[in-house]
Amino acid sequence: MLSEEVADIAARYGLSPLPAEGGLFRRTWAGPTDAAGRPAGSAIIVLLAAEGGLFSAMHRLPIDEVWHFYRGDPLELLLLDPDGGARVEVLGSDGHVQLTVPAGTWMGGQVTAGGRWSLCGTTMAPGFVPADYEGGDAGELCARYPDAADRIRALCRPDAPRRFADG
Repeated sequence: MLSEEVADIAARYGLSPLPAEGGLFRRTWAGPTDAAGRPAGSAIIVLLAAEGGLFSAMHRLPIDEVWHFYRGDPLELLLLDPDGGARVEVLGSDGHVQLTVPAGTWMGGQVTAGGRWSLCGTTMAPGFVPADYEGGDAGELCARYPDAADRIRALCRPDAPRRFADG
């Protein structure tokens, strides 16, 4: 059950559950598609909250993704670089208002401790298609990035599919 505040925000923006990754979202734009069906670009708004498991689970994409902070409490993004580096970037009033996550970087996000919710957006060019999504496995990621193991476990969904059903 979501708080009235989070439910009101979700209703205001017409958000629904984001499969596998988590949070509530709505695709707000997709550019013209190419012959393979990939849009030239795409954008979503996403609501993450401290309640109800509304975090962005560890995943990676084959295309750069630009995150935009709109309102609410700061959001922490755990970024695991392909070269083995791990870092946390903060989106919000005391951090970035926009941040590019490079292609191939494992990422997961949650509202900072003590926060309630974060309303953000992401943009990709070329645009997202379901086959792009690769969900993270906690065991594999913890073995590769042991210094970030606690954060990784907190940002993985053990029962979530690693790929979208149609991707």
